Amino acid sequence: MKLQYLSHSAFLVTTNDGMRILIDPFLDNNPKSPVKSSDIQADYILVSHAHGDHLGDTVKIARRCGALTICVYELANILKNEGIETHAMHIGGSHIFPFGKVKFTIAHHGSKTEDGIHAGQPAGILLTIEGKTIYHAGDTGLFLDMKLIGEMNAIYAALLPIGDNFTMGIDDAVKASEFLNPNITIPMHYNTFPVIAADPQEFVDKLQKNNRECKILEIGEIIEI
Repeated sequence: MKLQYLSHSAFLVTTNDGMRILIDPFLDNNPKSPVKSSDIQADYILVSHAHGDHLGDTVKIARRCGALTICVYELANILKNEGIETHAMHIGGSHIFPFGKVKFTIAHHGSKTEDGIHAGQPAGILLTIEGKTIYHAGDTGLFLDMKLIGEMNAIYAALLPIGDNFTMGIDDAVKASEFLNPNITIPMHYNTFPVIAADPQEFVDKLQKNNRECKILEIGEIIEI
């Protein structure tokens, strides 16, 4: 499959048979995004939580593309009222979709819509496609159960926030990578705004000292997983 970084915490996964899975599509109001929501095609949308920089343009894209939006139960009900098709899940649950398996994990953060509506718990996402697992941590602080997530899942790529202030910073993300034990770690959720400024090369250097593989994705870059 192909993994494209759309900046912040937004990614597009494309399977070998052409299914497109969009994650946390914060695009139109994102100063770093290389595309607008109108440029994106998606068959499925995964949303980690309801904050505007993650829920983003989900409703616009889902309406235009007819994409199924997959998220926790409370957020799914909110989005259903916006007239889009949803599949509700919750923390610890998994489900098989035509493209592969989705499982939601805990994440230590918040989840309210821009209107102040509580939208259930924030989540991380385990996405298993074609025998490989991507872990998108969502917005979260470091937590010890990441070690359990790593023990129970053969994670190929871990997408981890490093921007600090609202999420893990670099040092905590280094420890998260150690817990998760992925083949490769990819930093996200940094440098979109001044308050989450971080040097991804510092993250790479610290991981390499621990003999861990890390790749900084340029905005818009596509890699094979």
